[in-house]
Amino acid sequence: MNFDTGNTGFMLVAASLVMLMTPGLAFFYGGLVGRKNVLAIMIQSFLSMGWTSVIWFICGYSMCFSGDVGGVIGNLKHAFMLGVSSTDVLPGNNIPLFVFVAYQMMFAIITPALITGAFTNRVRFVPYMVFLTVWLLFVYFPMVHMIWGGGILQRWGVLDFAGGIVVHAIAGMAALASVFYVGKRRVVEKGPHSIPLVALGTGLLWFGWYGFNAGSELKVDGVTAQAFLNTDTAASFAAVTWLIMAWIFEKKPKFLGLLTGSIAGLATITPAAGYVSLQVSVLIGIVAGIVCYGAINLKNRLHWDDALDVWGVHGVGGFLGIVMLGLFATTAINANGANGLFYGNSAFFVKQLVAGVVCSLYAFLFSYVALAIINKITPVRVGLHEEEMGLDASEHGEEAYLAD
Repeated sequence: MNFDTGNTGFMLVAASLVMLMTPGLAFFYGGLVGRKNVLAIMIQSFLSMGWTSVIWFICGYSMCFSGDVGGVIGNLKHAFMLGVSSTDVLPGNNIPLFVFVAYQMMFAIITPALITGAFTNRVRFVPYMVFLTVWLLFVYFPMVHMIWGGGILQRWGVLDFAGGIVVHAIAGMAALASVFYVGKRRVVEKGPHSIPLVALGTGLLWFGWYGFNAGSELKVDGVTAQAFLNTDTAASFAAVTWLIMAWIFEKKPKFLGLLTGSIAGLATITPAAGYVSLQVSVLIGIVAGIVCYGAINLKNRLHWDDALDVWGVHGVGGFLGIVMLGLFATTAINANGANGLFYGNSAFFVKQLVAGVVCSLYAFLFSYVALAIINKITPVRVGLHEEEMGLDASEHGEEAYLAD
């Protein structure tokens, strides 16, 4: 088979960019926590790079993209990557199927890692590994199959260009469920121990997001370019909008606000990146900055201890992006997409809304129940002494910063 070398090269780069996002997330989260919990939160992201890859090889790819069982999940035909070879081609794109396997694996790696920011400083390592495993098997893999793998939602006409539902909404709602189940931190930290580390993580995430969104076209064409520029534009407008909101309500132009705003914009444009115009991406960025900023303030007033604002940024941002896609999608941008409500297709908007609500609700309920069951087997939460000591020392026997 003669592969398209241009598309293949592009997709290898895109997969590498998405891989880089997980270390970026580790730095982003690592800077936001206190000095005694840096390694504990970072290892949760890096663990996903290893353990999720193992599960992806064993059964993940097959459950997402092989066959169909009731429109909800794939089968195990390609478990252990049996029947998949380096000469196989991804239909319609002329790239090696292995490249697609690797690209999708990077999405599977980062999605559960997003959840960890919500329960930082409180959850033991072994229960986290168990939760990571069952969440992939019963939430992430079915969502991928239903929306991207030929399942029921894809056949119904639901669109999600790069993971508004599949990644951000379900991770954000799982994060909220974990906050409710695990409870509040008993040791209150003073705040982020290293905003420069957060900035480094943000830069890596923003850079990697070009592979995340533009790469989701799976080839190089006009939609790829559209998704690339939409991604940067929405992130930029959201960052500036958040900065202005913080300046108004907190009386200072906060660097942390600028950084957080950019991530909110990136999460919100993700489902719509290849389906909307550049002008709409501006609107999406502005709305993301306002709505996600408001969501975090609401969370604070309700005293939900979502430590690193996973729900407010990813859960709300991802869902908002699905709604905006339902409003503003147009086949003038992507002939393989759909027209949204403002282009005369109210049915598509309803489908997006229903899919967003149902998938988010399922992710929330499953995550809560899964943690409750895991807790029956092994305690999920660390004890007060371990929390006071910090999870770096109590769980891992290491310290990020040694005393002089």
